[in-house]
Amino acid sequence: MNTSELFKKARKIEIASRRLIEEQLAGQYESVFKGRGLVFSDVRPYTPGDDIRAIDWNVSARMGAPHIKQFVEERDRTVHLMIDVSASHGFGSQQTTKRMLAAELAAVVAFSAIKNNDRVGLFIVTDHVERFVPAKKGRRHVLRVVSEILTFQPRSRQTDLAAGLEFLGKISRRRSVVFLISDFLSTGWERAMRIAARRHDVVPVVIDDPLERELPAVGLLQLEDLETGDVVEIDTSGPSGAAFRAQAQAQAQARDQSLRRMNLETVAVRTDEPYVDALVAFFRARARRMSHG
Repeated sequence: MNTSELFKKARKIEIASRRLIEEQLAGQYESVFKGRGLVFSDVRPYTPGDDIRAIDWNVSARMGAPHIKQFVEERDRTVHLMIDVSASHGFGSQQTTKRMLAAELAAVVAFSAIKNNDRVGLFIVTDHVERFVPAKKGRRHVLRVVSEILTFQPRSRQTDLAAGLEFLGKISRRRSVVFLISDFLSTGWERAMRIAARRHDVVPVVIDDPLERELPAVGLLQLEDLETGDVVEIDTSGPSGAAFRAQAQAQAQARDQSLRRMNLETVAVRTDEPYVDALVAFFRARARRMSHG
């Protein structure tokens, strides 16, 4: 992808993202992610029922009547995008690959973040963190982030999400929102995810492709594992095809059960379905939970 093509693609994603934010996600991002804490805003006269611990005694003495401090939520957040770019994400049996879907979804999150004056950072991960872009604000920075996701050529084909999560723990001490976008079909990430979720607001974004779960019965097929390069031949109409489907479904179920046990709110997207529907459902479900919590 040359510079001109990259600019056109990034600009197209920006326009589509802004339209989705204005038309379908308006206000939802802001309503479901809390800021870093409370900051002083103003004082007002005390009224019966107010918490006496909030009384500003200095102002009260000057005014000759009790006044209390008012606080507002500090909405200056850091949003990290952790993108799995291992070889399996180059796959896509539909109109898009998992990696392109990840780029578009990440762009929507990033543009929502800067619209609310948040900082956006990027981790590009295979079996280690291959690229880290420190969090900053602004449209120019987000376009850089999107461009990185679109064009980055990883050195490794393997996956180790734990490496990305452990790196996050080393460089991000303050609480942040972390969108971890992956198919989560690797193993060994559960412990690192639990540790990260204690400090950060971790949102797993699970990307699936329907062909990875259900092969059509078309006879003999050669299948290559994109991360290891191993090639196997199976008869999709016979026992080996049935065994493949059973193994794929068991792997996906194990992944989904691990995420449910962590009690993390997950966004599930597929290459054959509009990702915006999943995002809207996530924001609405999270808003309902927060309103009752």
